[in-house]
Amino acid sequence: MTFSYPFMLVVAVVVSIAAVAGYVALHRRRAAALASTGLLTGRTTRHLPYVFFLLALPVLLVGAARPEAIVKVPRASGTVMLVVDASNSMTATDLDPSRLGAAQRAATEFVKAQPDSVDIGVVVFGQTALNTQVPTDDHDEAIAAINRLKPGGGTSLGQAILAALSAIVGEPVTLPADGDPPANLGYWRSATIVLLSDGENTGGPDAEQAALVASDAGVRIETVGIGTERGTTIEVDGYELATALNADVLTMIAKATGGSYHAAGDAESLRTATRSIDLRITMQDKLVELTAVFTIAAIVLLTIGALLMIRWYGRVV
Repeated sequence: MTFSYPFMLVVAVVVSIAAVAGYVALHRRRAAALASTGLLTGRTTRHLPYVFFLLALPVLLVGAARPEAIVKVPRASGTVMLVVDASNSMTATDLDPSRLGAAQRAATEFVKAQPDSVDIGVVVFGQTALNTQVPTDDHDEAIAAINRLKPGGGTSLGQAILAALSAIVGEPVTLPADGDPPANLGYWRSATIVLLSDGENTGGPDAEQAALVASDAGVRIETVGIGTERGTTIEVDGYELATALNADVLTMIAKATGGSYHAAGDAESLRTATRSIDLRITMQDKLVELTAVFTIAAIVLLTIGALLMIRWYGRVV
C-alpha cells in the first residue's frame, strides 16, 4: 500500500495519541468529581462509545493520506484477429476505390466499433500470411497496421487462418499430417477471426481443413466478402487476369466454425458480427485509491459509537 500524502500518517498518530490522552485526562477529572459525591460507578461499558469515536479518528486521517493499493479486478475481454487479404486480386476496382481500399475501410470501422475490453490483432496475407500486429487493447495500433497494407502475391486462405490461430494460442499452428490426430490447442471461445477477402484461393494449405482446426479450438470465423460476383480484370506482370468474388468459399469457411458470411457493403451486418463475441472474465492488476474504504469504515465506527451513546445515555455527548 502506498500513500499520496504520507505526512498525514504522522498527523494521524499524533492526533490519535493526543485524543486518547485527552479522553483519559477528562475521564479522571470526571471520576474524581463523581467520587466526591459518592456517585462513582465501576461500569466499564460506559467507555465503549468513546472507544468507537477514538478508533474512527485515525481511520479517517489515514484515509486523508490517500492510500492506494494494487488489487486484482475482473475484466471482461475477448480477442479478435482481423485477417485481411492483400493479394494482387485485391487491386481490382469493382469496389470503390479498390477491393483493398474497401477492406481497409471496413476493417477500420470494425476496430473503431469495438470496446476497450476487446484485444485486436491484424494478419495480412497473400500467398503467405504475415502477422503484422499481435492482439492488443490499443486499437490505434491495429488501425495503423491496417493502413500500412500493400497488395502483392497470390492468396492462401488456409495459411491466413493458421496464422491467426497461431497469434491466438501463442504457438505455431499447422494442419495435422494425414492420419495424425489434431493438436490440442485448448478451447478459445472468447476469440474470433474476422476474415476480409475476395475468396480467390490460389494456394495451400486447405482452407476448409484450417477452418475445422479453428472450430476444434472453439474459434469462430466471420468472413467478409470483398468484391463483386460479376468481377473485373486486373493486370499482373503484363497479363490481364479475370477476378471475381468467391462468396461460396467464404461462406464455407464461416459455416465450418459456426460463423457467418457478410457482404462488405453491408455495414450493419458486419457490426453484428461483433455482438456475438463471447467475452471471457480475466483478472488484471489495477491501482485503486482506498480513501473511500477508510472513510466508510470511519463513518461506520462513528455511527456505532453514536448509537451506543443514544441507547445508554439518551443523547450524543
